[in-house]
Amino acid sequence: MTTDIVELEKKGGDFQETGHSTFDAYSVAEMEYSTNGIIDVNREHAGSAFLAYFNVVCVVAGTGTLGLPYALRLGGWIGILILFLAWFMSMYTGVLLIRCLYANGKQRLLSYKEIATSCFGAIGGWVTFFFSAWITLGAPILYMVLAGSNLNTLCVGTKGEIGVVPWSIICCAVIAIPFILVKSMKEVAWMSAMGALATVVVVIIVLVVACMDLQTLPPAHHDSVIWNKFPIALSTISFSFGGNAVYPHVEASMKKPQHWPRAITAGLSTCAALYFLTAVPGYYVYGNLAKSPIYSSISDGVPKIIAIVIMTFHVMSATPILMTSFALDVEEMLNVTVERFGKVKEFLIRATIRILIMVFVGVIGAVVPHFDDLMSLIGAFANCGLIFIFPVVFYLRLTGFRNKPIYELAWCGLIVLLGVVGLIFGTIEAIQALIEDFKG
Repeated sequence: MTTDIVELEKKGGDFQETGHSTFDAYSVAEMEYSTNGIIDVNREHAGSAFLAYFNVVCVVAGTGTLGLPYALRLGGWIGILILFLAWFMSMYTGVLLIRCLYANGKQRLLSYKEIATSCFGAIGGWVTFFFSAWITLGAPILYMVLAGSNLNTLCVGTKGEIGVVPWSIICCAVIAIPFILVKSMKEVAWMSAMGALATVVVVIIVLVVACMDLQTLPPAHHDSVIWNKFPIALSTISFSFGGNAVYPHVEASMKKPQHWPRAITAGLSTCAALYFLTAVPGYYVYGNLAKSPIYSSISDGVPKIIAIVIMTFHVMSATPILMTSFALDVEEMLNVTVERFGKVKEFLIRATIRILIMVFVGVIGAVVPHFDDLMSLIGAFANCGLIFIFPVVFYLRLTGFRNKPIYELAWCGLIVLLGVVGLIFGTIEAIQALIEDFKG
């Protein structure tokens, strides 16, 4: 039931401490009381937990599905243990992050940035926004470059071999259509479903071809643990569960937010299952020759071509989800609402913002040198912070330490430790890669 405007106006002053007034991108007409009395976003046209599940799978699975055999090659079989840890930890922090949205007991916060602002003021909010933006914009840039590279590879020897940059620009133009037309995470859920299905198909192809290659290839070399590369493998595996930057918007698109723990648990468990289905057989069959993405290691032929095509479709499906999350944050900060501007003007402003975002993604992907390694450098901070460190720190800051049992505090400490280790060694590796790039 939509909250009465007059009543909200009377109560509006009570919520300034949360980092935004009630008259922002989620305006008075878009707010309502939840069953427990907390002012919530309007969920009248929200989707199901099933659609939220697809959003999680599509965003998180990504290219991480195909990079984990290479991570095991770096660190050895002990990477399986790290994969289990990262899985359980990311489910826990995904739930904690959403709890933080409601922690003040008055009004649901709207974004990761607002959680940080309520904990550490404006500086904390903008630092978190920078990290989130680096993921929600940086990953799409890499995805567009990957899609362009894949399409150019498929067209080798034909008139379609026009180069990676032109193909990347074409991919940006295609992605711009749904990105501009859809308004919320619920409206891109159908793309999530197709993207998740595409990931499953690629995993099956890799699994089947790897089993066939096992019959023809010589026995591969494996290591139980490679200590000097283990921290790098830890960073890579930890990054594979990165979706926290979009979770507040995914949860806001749910009709029944109380089902969020189900959606995040099912989504990340599906991702983990896909990871195991590629990581274990991929490393077992190809060993120290495993490449990233793993479909580069499988035998040439029709299945490999199909895998490349489908994975290209997947990254193009995941890109609008990440970019929509960023756009919603920007539109909320600029207070772009139908109530303020009217339907037509609101759409024109929103379309202009999103066109500029799409142009930015295309230009950066085309002109910035070594962007992949630059992304790895900031990603080491951003991913480890957003996935493991920030949710725990924010949760304890908002809800307190002393009311937590010792085992929960110990678990939180282990999560933060994993995040710090991944951050440190991921940063070192990325800096070394950048130094080599610029030396070359």
